Amino acid sequence: MSTTDTPLVIVGRVRRAHGIRGELVVEALTDTPDAIFASGRRVFAGTSEGEPTRDRIELHVLRSSPFKGGLIVAFEGITDRTTADSWRDRTLLLPESEVEPPGENELFIADLVGMRVVHVNGDAIGDVIEVFELPQGLMMDVRRPSGTSVLLPFNDQTVVEVDSATRTIRVDPLEGMLD
Repeated sequence: MSTTDTPLVIVGRVRRAHGIRGELVVEALTDTPDAIFASGRRVFAGTSEGEPTRDRIELHVLRSSPFKGGLIVAFEGITDRTTADSWRDRTLLLPESEVEPPGENELFIADLVGMRVVHVNGDAIGDVIEVFELPQGLMMDVRRPSGTSVLLPFNDQTVVEVDSATRTIRVDPLEGMLD
């Protein structure tokens, strides 16, 4: 199977340019950032929404180093600040077959989309239609049965259980979050 047939998963998000030589500040969204962003590795360019670009642009890592909870990464072909600025908020992707599969009780962020969200009291809240990565953490956009949507944080304070077998997320949101 070629990489064009394999589903891609998000392994990083470009936060901003760093310096004047085209380096990027990357938020690693993988448990193995040192391996994924090692010199010589390649990743695919994605849109800000996490979709692959139509032409499946390959980016080759020249070097990377730790930086404030993320990485500074230099890619082949991105050699100046102007070009680097154009990559802000874009995702970096790898074929699912090249990423270590999630462990027990883990899943890919993209797997949350389509899951049912249920209150701990049993009331249906809705379905996850999108997941946003914000500075505060992951937020789930949940479409309610009425057609409206509500944003719920995907954190230990709100999410009680994620059952990947039944594709259900049980939540106990703070009072007023669902209003």
